Amino acid sequence: MTIIFILLLVLLQYRLWFGNGSMREVYQLQDEMAQLEVENNKLLERNRSLAAEVSDLKQGEAAIEERARSEMGMIRYDETFYQIIDYSAAQTTIN
Repeated sequence: MTIIFILLLVLLQYRLWFGNGSMREVYQLQDEMAQLEVENNKLLERNRSLAAEVSDLKQGEAAIEERARSEMGMIRYDETFYQIIDYSAAQTTIN
């Protein structure tokens, strides 16, 4: 009778540590869940930033003007564009 209880205990311990739904698997899933939460937080912050940018673009011309200037190099009709070329820097890259 004692041998049956010992075998039953060993079997239950084996399932607890190595079987389906074991403690090892639980720890792995907890680690994976923590990594996914970190990734989700990064994506939430990115989404908030994009939502704020969309809101700025919908509400005002300042954000549109800033984007046109920085990304497309555009200027307004009443501005004069001056391009200053640094010849000393150009000479050092050629030599």
